[in-house]
Amino acid sequence: MPETICGVDEVGRGPLAGPVVAAAVILDPHNPVGGLDDSKKLSEKCREQLYEEIREKALAWCVGRAEVAEIDAINILQASLLAMRRAVEGLSPLPDHALVDGNRLPRLPCAATAIVGGDASETCISAASIIAKVTRDREMIKLDAVYPGYGFARHKGYPTKMHLEAMRQQGVTEIHRRSFAPVRRLLQE
Repeated sequence: MPETICGVDEVGRGPLAGPVVAAAVILDPHNPVGGLDDSKKLSEKCREQLYEEIREKALAWCVGRAEVAEIDAINILQASLLAMRRAVEGLSPLPDHALVDGNRLPRLPCAATAIVGGDASETCISAASIIAKVTRDREMIKLDAVYPGYGFARHKGYPTKMHLEAMRQQGVTEIHRRSFAPVRRLLQE
């Protein structure tokens, strides 16, 4: 039987708010998904369409996450690795090998290779980047309704001028990462 390979990627390392979200995807070689690329290079509409197609056609996919409290407790790098590990461990069947975007590997239940720029060069990592990005973006849009005035639907928690101004005017919420310098500075003021 051929070796099963999953792609792994995460999104949400840079934002000041919200979780870090990772995805692991095992693509079906007999049912390919066309148009896969690094999620950052695709339009929102294209990502949404591919998200549905990947979920339909993949042999397996799973989303893992690390919450704001975990990010603050263990740091963003460790939280990203934890989210990736959770995504791979949630796959059924477990893959024989994982291709992970970036230069660091989480502890995984299978062999793994880190690939810098893998979200642009390996279709299984591209698929994982799309699943992770759409999942996190949808969550930030929902959080926009819970925390009106912060603009989460627009900037997805990234440190834009609008977001920093909203934090100054309305304060820091429980979904803000207190270990991140801009948030920490506001809390100290």
